[in-house]
Amino acid sequence: MFMGQYLHNLDEKGRIIIPTKIRDLLTSTVVVTIGFDKCIALYSLQGWEKFQNSLLALPSNSQDARKHVRLIVGSASALDFDKQGRINLPANLLEHAGASKECVVVGVLDHVEIWSKEVWDKYSSDAADTMEEVAEKLTNYGN
Repeated sequence: MFMGQYLHNLDEKGRIIIPTKIRDLLTSTVVVTIGFDKCIALYSLQGWEKFQNSLLALPSNSQDARKHVRLIVGSASALDFDKQGRINLPANLLEHAGASKECVVVGVLDHVEIWSKEVWDKYSSDAADTMEEVAEKLTNYGN
């Protein structure tokens, strides 16, 4: 399981170091794609396969499902780590996340998210302000 927050910078080529604590849970290849709330989602190959299966289960006759799958899968790339533990993020994903320099790498249980620090700071502040309210709404979720 992925967890924690780590501050890292993108270099001029769009490369970012993935922290050792996260990298140790991954193989040499990962899949990145657009994430929700303006982040980049990073999956292990096993995690991507599981996520991909959930996408395949969506009804192909649903316009919303087709849009969702096209955006996520069409934006996905398999990336390999270099010797320094970096991955080179595609320009379209950096643009989606508004990332240009400072980034926050966040472990989110079954995947990792890469956020522009500016976007993350606003998102996490807003989320913290409503944490109790959201937790209460989710109390009976899945029961």
